[in-house]
Amino acid sequence: MSTQTADAATPPQARRGQEFRYESHRLDPASGLLSCRYSLDGQAFEERVTFSSPGPVPRWDSPAVAAAARLVFLLAGVSYYKTAAPPVISMGGTALTPRERAFLRAFYLDGLGEFGYRNGIDLSGLRIEGPEGDQIPAAGPAPAQPPAAAGPAPAQPPAAGTRRALVPFGGGIDSIVTVELVRDHADVALFVVSRPGDYFDAIEQPAAVTGLPVIRADREIDPQLLRSGELGFLNGHVPVTGIISAIAVMAAALDGRDAVVMSNEWSASVPTMQAGDRAVNHQYSKSAAFEAAFRAVLAETSARLPQGPGAAVMPDYFSALRPRTELWIAARFARLQQYHSTFRSCNRAFHIDRARRLDHWCGQCDKCCFIDLILAPFLPAAELGTIFGGREPLADPALAGRFRSLLGDVDLSKPFECVGEVNECRAALLLADERADRAGFPLLHELAAEVRALPGRPSTEGLLQPVGEHFIPVPYAEEFLA
Repeated sequence: MSTQTADAATPPQARRGQEFRYESHRLDPASGLLSCRYSLDGQAFEERVTFSSPGPVPRWDSPAVAAAARLVFLLAGVSYYKTAAPPVISMGGTALTPRERAFLRAFYLDGLGEFGYRNGIDLSGLRIEGPEGDQIPAAGPAPAQPPAAAGPAPAQPPAAGTRRALVPFGGGIDSIVTVELVRDHADVALFVVSRPGDYFDAIEQPAAVTGLPVIRADREIDPQLLRSGELGFLNGHVPVTGIISAIAVMAAALDGRDAVVMSNEWSASVPTMQAGDRAVNHQYSKSAAFEAAFRAVLAETSARLPQGPGAAVMPDYFSALRPRTELWIAARFARLQQYHSTFRSCNRAFHIDRARRLDHWCGQCDKCCFIDLILAPFLPAAELGTIFGGREPLADPALAGRFRSLLGDVDLSKPFECVGEVNECRAALLLADERADRAGFPLLHELAAEVRALPGRPSTEGLLQPVGEHFIPVPYAEEFLA
């Protein structure tokens, strides 16, 4: 088996900036816009998020919306900080509670763990400077919301006993399984974040299969980030799921929904690698650690909102799949045949350059290999061959290296991708190798023989049961974990 270690060649020391600064954020209800402004050593950046909903008039006057906008402002800054990764973050006039400060520092340190490793930057000395406070200020001056014209009534908080859930939807097997879990127990809408005017077919097609309404946010990053090479910016992975989580909370508050239901599974908490004494997790903002910390910030924020009968509260936030493995998710997805012709998790289906974006599975990338492997125990070989358009990865001996990376070795390393944990992959491989319709797959048999020769065997039965902690609230947990 191949291995990924922290002894890889260290990149040249990057040139870092001096100070990243949070400037301000502003809400414009008339245009449905949140704008967030930052600067780094005097260079200004602005991110713009525009919300739209097919439902009632958004509740822009809700204190929960203003509080959620502030959280988006806090988390979205990481995309601009990383352009030069200075040792100091100045909060400007934005006061933080001690809990928020600790949360934000962890978001930068752990969320940028892969970025720091690949760029040879030690972020452990990062300082966050600025005032402390527990008040939630208004989101900057904004035009007054115009009087509502005749038409839909403003969105209202859910009535007692009702559930209105917002499910961020990426079109992959995880979010599809979540939708099908939640839809029988709540009024569900999907949530999709896109670049303005640029929708991905790999999301839109399975979203259409759900038949559910879609609430959208257009996230317009500062165009300077698209010129990173030209402008000499550092580049690398950011904890984008954390940013999307905050945007989803704001969208839920606008639409009067009581929960944001994520699709982050147990294995998202498993580090990708160990770099010295620090664990590096490509999926940090999908991990249980992030979920717990973000939930604590939301609870603290709710307690700071105006109190009283009918008072606004922050939406709940939890992952429906936290105690589930990718193996369980794959088994569940295999039954959802209505999605099999439209789902597509291939990396190249989401290429930012439309000319390079594929309308089919490439059959070559780590995501293609992982999805093929994790579904192979549960779907007929012929069906997977059809899904991959005749390019099924397990049928291609040239991809042995990619599969060995997924299967790991004694140090249980895995690619810097959103893929399952090593033992999940090994269990899937061994289960697939036992299928009669896999007799003519020499790569599969070769890899299975290698895994069987390793010490220890993954417990397939154990991986199909709930694993580890979760934050699913009681009404949902009783149904999801039954």
